[in-house]
Amino acid sequence: MSTRPPITLSIAGTDPSGGAGIHADLKTFTARKTLATTVITALVAQNTHGVSRVYPIDDDFVADQFDSVLTDMPIDATKSGMLGTRSLVELVVARAAEGRLGFYTVDPVMVATSGHRLLEADAVDAVRTHLLPVADLITPNLPEAALLLSDDEPEAQTSEQMRDQALRLLERGPGAVLLKGGHGSDGDVLDILATRDGQIREFTHPRVATANTHGTGCTLSAAITAEVAVLGRERTAIGPDLLGEAVGNALDYLARALKSAADWQVSLDPEGAHGPVDHQVDIVRGRPA
Repeated sequence: MSTRPPITLSIAGTDPSGGAGIHADLKTFTARKTLATTVITALVAQNTHGVSRVYPIDDDFVADQFDSVLTDMPIDATKSGMLGTRSLVELVVARAAEGRLGFYTVDPVMVATSGHRLLEADAVDAVRTHLLPVADLITPNLPEAALLLSDDEPEAQTSEQMRDQALRLLERGPGAVLLKGGHGSDGDVLDILATRDGQIREFTHPRVATANTHGTGCTLSAAITAEVAVLGRERTAIGPDLLGEAVGNALDYLARALKSAADWQVSLDPEGAHGPVDHQVDIVRGRPA
């Protein structure tokens, strides 16, 4: 009898410094016990100080990557990050409509932590109107949630405003919304999960005092995707309870990864640098014989 591990797919751009994008997703998928596959949407020159250049991948080659993976391997869960252009958004929407992506998490990457815009202006509407309805889960942070609602929507400042925005985003069509509060004020971090059955779950974690936050959004969305892939293989249906468990597990993993790397100094120029989290925090490294 043949067996296989849970298989996850990341659709995103690269990060040669290893903290975000495809690189963070691959490490997270592996750490969370899934077989990782990828479709690369852009080559990005970036490091702990920011993005210096983005080299787009032709849509037809992105499509070829999809064909290579989806015609060969059964995907249990997928996440997308940086898509960049309207045509790429529309390409991913079409692939999602084919039903071969498994559980689909959308991390609506729009602007890098450094402030570099990663989504063209005319692609924002395509994300709002076409991508959100095919997503099983979206994971916006506070600025992204506001932009997904409208160009002039203010960022949520309170837990009540976060709940309101999460519910309004649900009306755009996704199966669930995880509104991340890491960009909020000091104090504990509040994340709100709203699902289509009307449930709202709140997750609270102590804020980790560290500058090493590069790729936290990528890491969290990848961890949720992996958790859904693993739990979904064990159960018959992916419902709100399973999703809530997956989100809770992923948030706990991210908290451990942040804490483990809190004092790291990986940049030659630490002033203003934002290092990565410790994706391998749960992996026991073997000792040499």
